[in-house]
Amino acid sequence: MIVSMQDKGEALLSKCSKGFKSLVRRKQVDSVHVRREGHQLARKLTALDLTAIGVGTTIGAGVYVLVGTVAREHTGPALTVSFLIAGLAAALSAFCYAELASRCPSAGSAYHYAYICIGESVAWLIGWSLILEYTIGGAAIARGISPNIALFLGGEGNLPAFLVRHTIPQLGVVVDPCAAILVLIVTFLLCAGIKESSLVQTIVTTANVCAMLFIIVAGGYLACKTGWVGYELHGRFFPFGLNGMLAGSAIVFFSYIGFDAVTGAAEETKRPLRDLPLGIGMTLTLCCILYMLVSVVIVGLVPYYALNPDTPISSAFSANGMQWAAYIVTAGAVTALCASLMGSLLPQPRLLMAMARDGLLPAFFSDISTRTQVPVKSTVTTGMLAAVLAFFMDVSELSGMVSVGTLLAFTVVAISILILRYAPPEEVPLPSSLQQFIDSVRKQLDDDSQSMERKEFNDADIVEQRPSQSEYGEASIQYPLIEKQFCEGNQEKQNPRRRRNIAIWNIALFCIGVLVLTSAASVEYLPSLGAVGAAILLCSLVVLACLNQDEARHSFGHTGGFLCPFVPFLPAACILINSYLLMSLGVGTWIRVSIWLIMGALVYISYGWRHSSLTNAVYVPMAYLDHIYRASSSHQV
Repeated sequence: MIVSMQDKGEALLSKCSKGFKSLVRRKQVDSVHVRREGHQLARKLTALDLTAIGVGTTIGAGVYVLVGTVAREHTGPALTVSFLIAGLAAALSAFCYAELASRCPSAGSAYHYAYICIGESVAWLIGWSLILEYTIGGAAIARGISPNIALFLGGEGNLPAFLVRHTIPQLGVVVDPCAAILVLIVTFLLCAGIKESSLVQTIVTTANVCAMLFIIVAGGYLACKTGWVGYELHGRFFPFGLNGMLAGSAIVFFSYIGFDAVTGAAEETKRPLRDLPLGIGMTLTLCCILYMLVSVVIVGLVPYYALNPDTPISSAFSANGMQWAAYIVTAGAVTALCASLMGSLLPQPRLLMAMARDGLLPAFFSDISTRTQVPVKSTVTTGMLAAVLAFFMDVSELSGMVSVGTLLAFTVVAISILILRYAPPEEVPLPSSLQQFIDSVRKQLDDDSQSMERKEFNDADIVEQRPSQSEYGEASIQYPLIEKQFCEGNQEKQNPRRRRNIAIWNIALFCIGVLVLTSAASVEYLPSLGAVGAAILLCSLVVLACLNQDEARHSFGHTGGFLCPFVPFLPAACILINSYLLMSLGVGTWIRVSIWLIMGALVYISYGWRHSSLTNAVYVPMAYLDHIYRASSSHQV
């Protein structure tokens, strides 16, 4: 009976161990070895197309309102500095995205990178969060377009009757037909092909940028005529102090969210190693410059305390006798929202396609049209869902949930950079159909290794038996060199493993320290806990900085692309900033997000975990990979 209980305990322990390993299993970087069945996405996008997608997604209509609210309540004339600091903080994430996008240029963005570097469960968490972000974000943007169109036309009374918002008395719901129609139009454009939709995106984004340039040029001209009255204040440049300026930076940081949409089109880029980092960099640079120039002009036209919080730009021009400029500003807001809507609906079908390829979602979402070479089924599904939400629901209260998905993705991408540099995956999964080739190559390489070791030891014995003095009486140096060589060889085998384990533990400790520190910072009465978190954070970061990065990083993924600078400090700062912003979100937002994540965990347990493409995969060392594929290719020939 005792033996039976021991057997049951061992079986249970084995199942638990297998279940845990399945949660952290990692997939292979897409490379020349990976041959996907079916049709592929069309590689038609250039760096200019990617920049248009990124800028259009990033610059939404929020900037047309945000400058007034932030300047009045937090920054004053220092609004430009807040935009600069927020842009630099966003650049930290952009550097991390640029390296991973060039190393792993496939659809899925942060989900794809997390699956390769961290594991399946974290990848699912990120993918599920991004699904929520794109769905709610697209619906919220669409709901914001119709009021701006009505404002441009002079009021809702000038809109066609079928586009006007109206209330259903029985349900008490305000429906928005205009929002739903716009979502369906964008969905149709996305189904037409990536080049066609990117062309429309470029046109709309160009119109938005032109409106912002008008604000900068015309506003600068007016400010020069009036003497930049907004800066001629008796108070200081920082009326709310340094804390107010930093609080403003935290708010305007969210106006930079959207550049990650560039990586969603990675699989449709002609030259991903060059164009993806270039598209990300150009997107962030253009957005930062435009934001800063607009804030300089608007705060200079009108004193910050006199800015209208609802329509700051239009009101600033009206105060200087240019009432007609409101039409251009409103047109800019409409085009900005349309571009953001396209940018929000573009990545989600590709994310669903990537998750379906990996078996975590039904294969329905992975189908690619033979004619347009886009995931039409996924696009139509997500478009219809967003249209229904935009028609029936006022999702403005759920807009905070959009930020959670983005900030989680930013954090995980930075962690992936640390893992890639210090502890990249040593093994890759292969299909079980290659088992015979795996066994053959493993046996052959093991035999070669053993014969090489025997030869080296035999040579050492021969050298050891030689006299220590030559016939000329000179001291022989052969034996000491052999002894030193063997000692160094053993150290080289042990040191990488030891260094790797130290790196993994310190990356984990750094993340724990960040979590403790940011949690304590969000709760003012826990300063001692914050000190503990800061100590853990700093100690682990110092250890990582002293360690050598893993040599395997040079051959990981697609080489020759962009490399993130200042590792580990830059990714560490990125993790800290994004974690702090996550913790600063409201309790209500986290409750709603937690419900969504629990639903995702149930979906993963009931479907994704069982149908994952890695369920029966065989993991082999990276060194065996080329030999195995060479053996399988020669067998097929």
